[in-house]
Parts: sequence; C-alpha cells; structure tokens
Amino acid sequence: MAMLIAGGCIACGACLEECPEGAVSEGEEGFYIDAEICNECEGLEIAQCVEACPVDCITKGD
Repeated sequence: MAMLIAGGCIACGACLEECPEGAVSEGEEGFYIDAEICNECEGLEIAQCVEACPVDCITKGD
C-alpha cells in the first residue's frame, strides 16, 4: 500500500520536502504519491507526509 493525497490539497508542497523516499511529485493536477516508491514510512509511528500536511488530506491508500 501507499499513502494517497485526497481532495482538499492546497498544493503547499510540505509533503514533497518531507518524504524520505522521494515518492511525492508534482503533476499537472497537483501533488501525488507514487505507490511504487512509497513505503508509508515503514518503521516510523506516522508517515512524514501526513505529519507535514497542514490540511490533513493524506491518508492510507487501498
């Protein structure tokens, strides 16, 4: 699984800077998390992108 940026993203870029795996990118329609790279910050209590997001729009994907 991977983290998912849902609706409500304000495109601030905070998650981009915090991802230790480099899984967050900016596309034409906003930021997205590459499921092939994201490991949900395995071993940490909370994913770094979730911690950095000021609007709480990042959740665990399906």
